[in-house]
Amino acid sequence: MASWKTTLLLLTLFLLSLFLERLLAEATIINSIDGGMNKGCIEVERKALLEFKNGLKDPSGRLSSWVGADCCKWKGVDCNNQTGHVVKVDLKSGGDFSRLGGEISDSLLDLKHLNYLDLSFNDFQGIPIPNFLGSFERLRYLDLSYAAFGGMIPPHLGNLSQLCYLNLSGGDYYYNFSAPLMRVHNLNWLSGLSSLKYLDMGHVNLSKATTNWMQAANMLPFLLELHLSNCELSHFPQYSNPFVNLTSILVIDLSYNNFNTTLPGWLFNISTLMDLYLNGATIKGPIPHVNLLSLHNLVTLDLSYNHIGSEGIELVNGLSACANSSLEELNLGDNQVSGQLPDSLGLFKNLKSLHLSYNSFVGPFPNSIQHLTNLESLYLSKNSISGPIPTWIGNLLRMKRLDLSFNLMNGTIPESIGQLRELTELFLGWNSWEGVISEIHFSNLTKLEYFSSHLSPKNQSLRFHVRPEWIPPFSLWNIDISNCYVSPKFPNWLRTQKRLDTIVLKNVGISDTIPEWLWKLDFFWLDLSRNQLYGKLPNSLSFSPEAFVVDLSFNRLVGRLPLWFNVTWLFLGNNLFSGPIPLNIGELSSLEVLDVSGNLLNGSIPLSISKLKDLGVIDLSNNHLSGKIPMNWNNFHQLWTIDLSKNKLSSGIPSSMCSISSLSLLKLGDNNLSGELSPSIQNCTRLYSLDLGNNRFSGEIPKWIGERMSSLGQLRLRGNMLTGDIPEQLCRLSYLHILDLALNNLSGSIPQCLGNLTALSSVTLLGIEFDDMTRGHVSYSERMELVVKGQDMEFDSILRIVNLIDLSSNNIWGEIPKEITNLSTLGTLNLSRNQLTGKIPEKIGAMQGLETLDLSCNCLSGPIPPSMSSITSLNHLNLSHNRLSGPIPTTNQFSTFNDPSIYEANLGLYGPPLSTNCSTNCSTLNDQDHKDEEEDEDEWDMSWFFISMGLGFPVGFWAVCGSLVLKKSWRQAYFRFIDETRDRLYVFTAVNVARLKRKMEANGVHG
Repeated sequence: MASWKTTLLLLTLFLLSLFLERLLAEATIINSIDGGMNKGCIEVERKALLEFKNGLKDPSGRLSSWVGADCCKWKGVDCNNQTGHVVKVDLKSGGDFSRLGGEISDSLLDLKHLNYLDLSFNDFQGIPIPNFLGSFERLRYLDLSYAAFGGMIPPHLGNLSQLCYLNLSGGDYYYNFSAPLMRVHNLNWLSGLSSLKYLDMGHVNLSKATTNWMQAANMLPFLLELHLSNCELSHFPQYSNPFVNLTSILVIDLSYNNFNTTLPGWLFNISTLMDLYLNGATIKGPIPHVNLLSLHNLVTLDLSYNHIGSEGIELVNGLSACANSSLEELNLGDNQVSGQLPDSLGLFKNLKSLHLSYNSFVGPFPNSIQHLTNLESLYLSKNSISGPIPTWIGNLLRMKRLDLSFNLMNGTIPESIGQLRELTELFLGWNSWEGVISEIHFSNLTKLEYFSSHLSPKNQSLRFHVRPEWIPPFSLWNIDISNCYVSPKFPNWLRTQKRLDTIVLKNVGISDTIPEWLWKLDFFWLDLSRNQLYGKLPNSLSFSPEAFVVDLSFNRLVGRLPLWFNVTWLFLGNNLFSGPIPLNIGELSSLEVLDVSGNLLNGSIPLSISKLKDLGVIDLSNNHLSGKIPMNWNNFHQLWTIDLSKNKLSSGIPSSMCSISSLSLLKLGDNNLSGELSPSIQNCTRLYSLDLGNNRFSGEIPKWIGERMSSLGQLRLRGNMLTGDIPEQLCRLSYLHILDLALNNLSGSIPQCLGNLTALSSVTLLGIEFDDMTRGHVSYSERMELVVKGQDMEFDSILRIVNLIDLSSNNIWGEIPKEITNLSTLGTLNLSRNQLTGKIPEKIGAMQGLETLDLSCNCLSGPIPPSMSSITSLNHLNLSHNRLSGPIPTTNQFSTFNDPSIYEANLGLYGPPLSTNCSTNCSTLNDQDHKDEEEDEDEWDMSWFFISMGLGFPVGFWAVCGSLVLKKSWRQAYFRFIDETRDRLYVFTAVNVARLKRKMEANGVHG
């Protein structure tokens, strides 16, 4: 970078001007009458400084030296040795705890000879810059940067005609660096600063002045540096022949604005330009066709974080045409530059830093780089560079930083890399290395501080081989070795690394106990996960300074859960810890993440856990915890993940759980929870994932889930005792991409509006980002168990891109709505084991994202739609146990479905892979169809018979009885009729019985 050279030049000019001013003052004094020297400062200026002090807030006592008669001896105050006048006030803060605040008294106006004022890096809490600062006629240096000033910048500063250095860079450096607190509506006042050489208004809101910033800069003929970074500028003048008056400019910084345009041609005509920063300024191609030879003085070019494509290579080729190119830093990182790295890179003989990360460069490691003998930094990460590291890498003896991570490189790592004596950073991770790294690779790396060979879990071909007694030549700050084989024993050479604050030895094959000396290191980050570490941990530790992350998950550690203080993120999951969670776990007040999932913990959840007020994630899942969920969740203000799944918890969901406004993930599945879904859950309005599956919840699915929980992206209610219809309100959940309602007692039809689910009908980034679920460099991996391809599968890192609807094993009837074919990005659809009828939707081929389709065990009829064969992503299909008929498609994916069981119990289907075909099956099929039609007619007749019987009885009954109930006269007549009929029947019966007796007696006599 050349900015330090420019700053040095400015300081030289400024000191020269001060020297000349002092010579003039001395000459004046020599010619004066008394010729005496002033001992001590001027009294009026001393009082002015004291009044200024009284208006300030000084919590650290920085101004405690401001006592006594001689203000020239006060800290931060300089006087002219001859006149005694205060010429300099330098109160720049040296750190967060020494920042001044309060008000700035206008008593400073009594410092008539002040030419230097620095109040930078303090905290004035948004007060505006005082207007009176524009009255210091002799002021040449004014620095108010990062002092948390706010409001409108006073145009009165335009009166400072002698000013050479002006830094008004806004924001609060310590707390809110990027927030523009100050603003300017017009920059015309800059024209009064005719002597200005340095201008920095970074982080000042210039959106109202975006059209005239260039004209204002043009009015400063002696300007050497212009810094307008992050000023919300949107206009970049593009005219081809502007009147550019910046004939002396050395540095232009317009980074992090929103120009959204191409590079203007006039930039390339400034022959004095040394540093050009346009990173993050939304610059796009093409590069203008101009003569780049004018930029022969260019030392730094930063175009990173833009939208420059393949024209970036054209720019490199153009700049390399300068025979004596002075370019030392070239940064094209985070663009869309593609193609092979150009050979012209080798022409930049003075290049010290080359940053091409986060692009799409392909091909082998470029040989042209071996000519860059002055290269100190090479960043090529996040590309598609392939092949091995060339052996000549050891010739770049000035190399300090080398980053080749996240590429497609392979082969062995050359031993010549050990010749880079100046190397401090070496990042080789996420490639496909193989072979061995030995002591030779590190033999001369005496200055190495950062080393990473974090490889992909799929590639573990790299091995470290060093002697147990090896003493490294370096002293590391940071080591990250992951998914490589290191040693079955804990690496003893780490004991020699006294400065280590980050230790990552993840999945490196260690099968050993953790040595006691490790706990004596002052590490910030410790990750020993996915090894075979065993034994017990210290019951109580207090890390100092505070450890951010301790990750010992996926090992074989045993014993009780330890209590470790001053840890922020604690991962102890998937070990063999047993016993209850310590009752006093609430004393670990610094915890933000607690993950002890996948252990053998038992007992209840301690009530003291509510004392962990800063907790963001609590994961107690997959243990043997029992009892009720604690009731008090009101103390948590940052909690965004609760995972208590896969335990033996009982009762219901506490109403206070959804008093946490930040709650995003709630996992209570696979427990013994019961009752209806509590209405209090609807207060979880920010919930993204709700998992209550495999419990004993009953009742209906509440409508308020779709009405109140608009952020919901994952809903798992499978395996409960829920009844009723699927509420149509669920269709309002625009982020919903996982809907699992399987294994309940749901009835009714499938809502047609499910076809309107936004997240399943377009390719979008699913879900709502919650700080990317990250703190620092670690992200908490959410998990969910789903049935996909007929198997229970647990998804974690890719859960956000899993798209699933599972309504299987319910009592859902009716047809499959044709609207469901709108879900073009749905990956899994399972409607099996229901009572669905009708045909498979003809346009099902529109569901191009479908990978799994299960419609088995229903009453579906008709043919398999021909469009289904166009779903090329389909790899799991089950249509068995239906009434489908016709030929099985043979094109595309259907040619790969060779298992006949996926079509079984569909008597009308024929063709491969079934043994039946049309010649042997068509007549049977016709007879079967005729028989089915007769059976359908018989079934229809029988249905009408039973329907008429069912209707006839109540109609007849109520026609008679209903009229008797309603009509009193009819009722009396009816009962008289019954009485008379009864009497007649009695008389008729008695008479006939008497006759029969007499007849029988007569027959007996004569006989």
